[in-house]
Amino acid sequence: MTENTQQSPTPAGAEPSNSAHASLPTQYVPAEVEEKLYERWVERGYFEADAGSDKPPYTIVIPPPNVTGSLHLGHAFEHTLIDALTRRKRMQGHETLWQPGMDHAGIATQNVVERELAKEGKSRHDLGREAFVERVWRWKSESGGQISGQMRRLGDGVAWSRERFTMDEGLSRAVQTIFKRLYDDELIYRAERIINWCPRCLTAISDIEVEYSDEDGELVSIRYGEGEASIVVATTRAETMLGDTAVAVHPDDERYAHLVGTEIELPLTGRRIPVVADEHVDPEFGTGAVKVTPAHDPNDFEIGRRHDLPSLTVMDEHAVITAHGPFQGLDRLEARSAIVAALRAEGRVVAEKRPYVHSVGHCSRCKTTIEPRLSMQWWVKVGPLAQAAGDAVRDGRVSIHPQEMEKRYFDWVDNLHDWCISRQLWWGHRIPVWYGPNGETVCVGPDEEPPSGEGWHQESDVLDTWFSSGLWPFSTLGWPERTESLEKFYPNSVLVTGYDILFFWVARMMMFGLYAMDGTPPFHQIVLHGMVRDQFGKKMSKSFGNAVNPLDWMDTYGSDALRFTLARGANPGTDVPIGEDWVQASRNFANKIWNATRFALMNGATVEGGLPAPEELSATDRWILSRLNTVVAEVDAYYDDYQFAKLSDLLYHFAWDEVFDWYVELSKTTFAEGGEAARRSARVLGEVLDTTLRLLHPVMPFVTETLWTTLTGGESVVIADWPADSGFRDAAAEREIATLRQVITEVRRFRGDQGLQPGQRVPARLTLEGALAAHEAAIRSLSRLQPEGEGFQPTASLPVAGAKVELDLSGAIDFAAERKRLAKDLAAAEKELAQTTAKLGNEGFLAKAPDHVVEKIRGRKAQAETDIARITAQLDALPQG
Repeated sequence: MTENTQQSPTPAGAEPSNSAHASLPTQYVPAEVEEKLYERWVERGYFEADAGSDKPPYTIVIPPPNVTGSLHLGHAFEHTLIDALTRRKRMQGHETLWQPGMDHAGIATQNVVERELAKEGKSRHDLGREAFVERVWRWKSESGGQISGQMRRLGDGVAWSRERFTMDEGLSRAVQTIFKRLYDDELIYRAERIINWCPRCLTAISDIEVEYSDEDGELVSIRYGEGEASIVVATTRAETMLGDTAVAVHPDDERYAHLVGTEIELPLTGRRIPVVADEHVDPEFGTGAVKVTPAHDPNDFEIGRRHDLPSLTVMDEHAVITAHGPFQGLDRLEARSAIVAALRAEGRVVAEKRPYVHSVGHCSRCKTTIEPRLSMQWWVKVGPLAQAAGDAVRDGRVSIHPQEMEKRYFDWVDNLHDWCISRQLWWGHRIPVWYGPNGETVCVGPDEEPPSGEGWHQESDVLDTWFSSGLWPFSTLGWPERTESLEKFYPNSVLVTGYDILFFWVARMMMFGLYAMDGTPPFHQIVLHGMVRDQFGKKMSKSFGNAVNPLDWMDTYGSDALRFTLARGANPGTDVPIGEDWVQASRNFANKIWNATRFALMNGATVEGGLPAPEELSATDRWILSRLNTVVAEVDAYYDDYQFAKLSDLLYHFAWDEVFDWYVELSKTTFAEGGEAARRSARVLGEVLDTTLRLLHPVMPFVTETLWTTLTGGESVVIADWPADSGFRDAAAEREIATLRQVITEVRRFRGDQGLQPGQRVPARLTLEGALAAHEAAIRSLSRLQPEGEGFQPTASLPVAGAKVELDLSGAIDFAAERKRLAKDLAAAEKELAQTTAKLGNEGFLAKAPDHVVEKIRGRKAQAETDIARITAQLDALPQG
C-alpha cells in the first residue's frame, strides 16, 4: 500500500469484485467448505514446486511420520507451523516446496503385521522372510498412511506429486549408495558391543526407542568373597551376577587397596573373579565397590575393555538364563527372585531395600523392559561426521533457533558414541553386505552385482530407521543423482521439528548431509519447537486420560480454530499447553472475522480502484491504514524470528479489537450518512480486510480463502501477494483516534459502573475540544448517548481527555442505592490498601517472603489504589441527596 493509491493484488485473469461476489451465508460452517477448498487447491497445483522455475527456492521437508501412525496433536502443531511458513513464502513469490512423505518405521510396522499374523495363529517364521515382507507391503498399501488424509483435513500445503516413502525404489538406492561410501571410507564397521535389546521385538533398538520410567524394584546388597577378602556390592539386577567377571573399586579407595589385584569368590557359581581398580567407580556411592558384568551393562563393558576382562553372556535373546546351573531356563525376572533366595540361604545378602525406585528402560513399541546385551552389530564411526556437524553450527552455516538450544546440540554431537545401525528385523533396508564361505565380506553398491555361488549369503539384519530418515533432505530430491530438484531445492531453507529429536534425527541429517553433499549442510536454519501438553501443562497420554484426537476438535470447531490455537501457543523451544476452551475461543474468532466481513460487504466494502489520497480520508480511515502498515511490518518481523505466538496474538488483537470492534463500529455512522465519505471508507475497509485476510491466511487458510475470494473476486488467496508495508504512517491520526477511543471507553465504563443496561440510551451534553468535535456522532452512537433535549438536568459529569460529558441519569438509576453500593466497595478497597501497606512496611516480612509473594502484594496494593480512585470519582459524579 502507498500513501495515495494501491491496486488490489487481483491475480491475472480474475474478475474484479462486484455485488455477485458480495454474498456470504449468515453462518460459517467449516465442514461445508474445508474439504472442497482443499481439493480445489490440490487440483489447481498451488502446492506443487517447479524445479525449473527462476523464482528463489524455499524448501522444508516434513518430518516423516510413521506409516503406521495417525495424526496426533503433536503432528497438527508441527504441521501448522510449517504450513504457515510455506504459505507465506509462496505468497512472497518463492518457489516453495514442502516435501511430504512417510517413514517405513521398521519395528512399529513389523509389530503391527506380526500382530495381524498372530490372529491367524501364525508367526513371521511360518511365512518366511520373502513372504513376510510381501505381506508388510500389502498391509502398507491397504491400511498404512491414513495420516495422509488427515494432513488434508488440517490443510497441509504439501507437494503431493512428490510424496516419498523411505522404502521406495529411489530412497532405497540412496540408502545403499551412502552405506557403500561410508563402508569404503571405513566409517562403517562390524563389532561386538553392548546395545539396547528388546526381548519381545528380538532386535537392537536405538536410544530414541527406549522410554524410561521410575519403577519400584529392589536393591540387594551381596557379600562376595569371605572374611577380610570380601566386598559388598549392591544391585537391582541380581540375575546378572551370574555373568560377573570382576569387582571394581576406585584406585584411591584405601578401604580396598589390599584387595586390588587379588581374586575373590563369586557366590553360587564356583568361580573366582579379580578385584580391579578403575576410575569409573564412585567411592562415595554405596559401598564404593561395583560388580562388573561386561556382557550385560554398557559401563561394565567399558571397564571390561580397559582391564581385558572376559564377557560372559548369561541370557539369550528372549532374556532367558543360559548360564549352567539351577537357574538355567528361567526368565530373567524369575531368575532374579530365585537367585536372591539362594543368596539369602547362603547368608550372602547383607541388606535388602524394597521398594527401591529406580529408572527402567522400556521398548517404546511394545513396552517390554529392555536388556543391555553384548551383540555383534553394525556401527557408524561418528567421530569425523559429528565433528563436521558441530562445525557447521559453530561457523554459522547453520543456525539453531532458539539460540539457547545450541548448547544442547553441542553437548550431544561433541560427545557422540558410535551409532549401532543394525536391527534384527525383516522389514527395512537390508544391509548390503554379503558373506562368503571362507570368511569374506563384500559390501555391494546399487549398481554392482552381489557375489554368488555356494556359501555366499546376504547379511540378515536391516538398517535402523533413522539411517534412511537421516538422508531425507536430499534423498527425497533424487540423490545420488544430480537431479534438477536437488540443484534447485537443496539445501533446505529451514527444518522445523521438536527439540526431543534434536539428537536422534537432526544430528543424523546434519552428519549425512554434510558427508554426502560435499560439506553443504542439509538446511540453513533449525527451528525447534516444544511438545503439546494439556491446559494444565501435563504431558498428553492415553494412560493419563488427557489425550486428544485432533480430528475431534476439527470436526467440532473447524481446522482453522485448531491451527490458530496451536500457533498462538507456539513460543520458540517451549512446550505448548492447549485446552478445548481455547479452541472454542479460536472458533469464535473465525466467526468474528466472518461476521465482520459480511457487514463490510453489505456496506459496499471494495478493493476496486486505488485508495483515495490521505488528505481525502477521515482521521478514522487514516488511523486504521497507519495501524495496518505497522502490523504488516511487525508480522513480517515475527515470522522471520519464528515467533508464531506473537504474530498470532498481534493479528488476533488487531483484527478483533482495532478492525472489528473499533474501525467497523466507527465506520457505521459514516456508512449511515452515505455520500462520498461512505464511498471512501468502503474502499478503506475493503483494503483493510483484504490485507488482514492475507496476513491471517497462513495460519487460518480455509475461512480466509472463502472471505478473500468473496471480497476481492480473486482466484485464490493461496497465490495472492503477501502484504507489503508501504511505509505510510499517520501519528496524528493515531493520537486522535486513541483519544476518541478513550472517551468512548470511559463513558462505557461509567455506564457499567452505574448499572445501566448496554442498550439504554441516556441524555447527555458533549463539550468536545479540537479534533474530537468531528466525532460527536460516533461518540453518541457508540456510547448510547442521546441529545440532551428539553428539561435536561445533568446529574453526572465526566471530564475525559479533551472532552466533557454531562449525563442526566435521573430516572435511570436509584442514586441512594448506588451510593450505598459504592460506599461498600470503597470500604473494601480501603481495607485492602491498609492491609497491603502494612505488610509492605514490615521489614521482617520483606526479609523472609519470596520475591513472587512480595510482588503479588505490591500488585494488590496498586490495584486497591486504582479502585479507590475510581470509586471515589464515581461517588463524586453522583448527585447529592
